[in-house]
Amino acid sequence: MANQRQRDTGPSAAPDPVTAALTPIVADAVAAAGFELEQLDVAQAGRRRMVKVVVDGDDGVELDQVAEVSRAVSAVLDEHDAVLGGPYTLEVTSPGLDRPLTRPRHWRRARLRLVKVRPVEGAEYVARVGKSDDDGVTLLVDDALRTVAYSEIAAAVIEIEFKQPPAAELVMLEGRASDSEEDAR
Repeated sequence: MANQRQRDTGPSAAPDPVTAALTPIVADAVAAAGFELEQLDVAQAGRRRMVKVVVDGDDGVELDQVAEVSRAVSAVLDEHDAVLGGPYTLEVTSPGLDRPLTRPRHWRRARLRLVKVRPVEGAEYVARVGKSDDDGVTLLVDDALRTVAYSEIAAAVIEIEFKQPPAAELVMLEGRASDSEEDAR
């Protein structure tokens, strides 16, 4: 799918002029802190604007890192306060577990996790994630390995599990069951 490698900046509709103007500025500040801008939303909330910044990195984002990114983004927003046109409230967060898997790095981080997949064609299914690259992912579906191109996936989200994955599934995906706790993170 063409949008697999594009930066997500909000809903699929064209962003408003304020969001469009701030996106590259905020993205640069987030990148300077070592993370990627997943989404930027700017909305009017009474007399203030609400600026929501969603950031992520290959190893996730810890609370101290969110605070660091928040300071960096706040500084650049203060420098460009004319774009916002008044006071604002800033919220910096990381994506939740229920965020859609839309980029190759999302799939890499979801390795060995259970996911619900809605294909472009066919019925929805649940699978366990194996190896992935820039073009697609290996999924364990009904005890069979399938290589699926991202272009064949309309949507996918992580399914929350409350127990360890079955060892047999890990062996099929990785050829080993050891280190499964570390790999699943």
